[in-house]
Amino acid sequence: SVKKFGERDALALVGKTPITYKEVKEKSVEVSKLLEGFGLKKGSKVAIYATGRPEWGVSYFGIVNRGMIAVPLLPDFSSTEVAAIVEHCGIDAFVVEQKLYDKLKDIHEKLPAIVIKIEDFSILKGENVQPVSELPAVDVLEDDTASIIYTSGTTGRSKGVELTHCNLVWNAVQCQTVHRVNKMDRCLSFLPISHVYEFTIGFTMQIMNGACVYYLGKPPVVSALLPAFKLVQPTIVCSVPLVVEKIYKNKVLPTFTKNPVIHSLYKIRYIRKILHRIAGKELKKTFGGHLQFFGIGGAKVDPHVERFLKEAKFPYAIGYGLTETSPLLAGAGPKVTKRTTIGYVMEGV
Repeated sequence: SVKKFGERDALALVGKTPITYKEVKEKSVEVSKLLEGFGLKKGSKVAIYATGRPEWGVSYFGIVNRGMIAVPLLPDFSSTEVAAIVEHCGIDAFVVEQKLYDKLKDIHEKLPAIVIKIEDFSILKGENVQPVSELPAVDVLEDDTASIIYTSGTTGRSKGVELTHCNLVWNAVQCQTVHRVNKMDRCLSFLPISHVYEFTIGFTMQIMNGACVYYLGKPPVVSALLPAFKLVQPTIVCSVPLVVEKIYKNKVLPTFTKNPVIHSLYKIRYIRKILHRIAGKELKKTFGGHLQFFGIGGAKVDPHVERFLKEAKFPYAIGYGLTETSPLLAGAGPKVTKRTTIGYVMEGV
């Protein structure tokens, strides 16, 4: 990607200047040198505990390109959950956002001996070591573990899922049989990158193809999302049902129900379809006017909301996957979605 897209924008916070693919590489090499200065090597485990931001991807590449293992942690994990994972996984170093580090005051002594602040890669805990000047050659094989992702623990404590470089890259390649990404794409990211759904589709798949990923940088409430959509004018968005359901119930549905006459007409099927089509055009403008792929995954979509999306000709896509499968197993691109289904089995699955 650096060879193909070196000078193109790669990662940004909404409203801030993006960093290029070349800069991502340079910064990730500096992270690698810092980690190896601490004596970390292939197989060492480094946790990333941060919200979506350009430095997240920089950190990730700095870790895995040296054969170390990245352990992404959900930003909303409690200090108790973080402490349990650190112990269970055997974390060697911790890359953390300052505001989340402050949340961990009660477990500072349980954190690894090396803690690095993600915003500027300064050292919060550990000896003030010198980064190595040169990185020695290292063999990173496709079947080596790249990441250990702790799932949300539906049936108890979070479990660590080991994924190899090949698991993650193969899935990102295959996802393009559902929707093709190119260097002109702009992806607005607001889901946690520590989830493999956002990581594979909203990060790896974008980076492979020269797109630029913009991070919201704040909780994904409607009042924060709408200005970001207008500013970024994304072509690609990965979402969960809750976001689109809130927009539908708060912004779309009231326009059909507040006027008694329109409310009565809305109950007639063909008129409802016409109204949905008109509302769909307005909704596309709300999302910046350039949206080509609005991915929905992680839970079942409300059937009424999906009916609206379909009749509005909104470019939504549906997918189903598991952390253990990196994640996508089945999906349907915007042109072939079929209501109440999870899409087709992905090619190669």
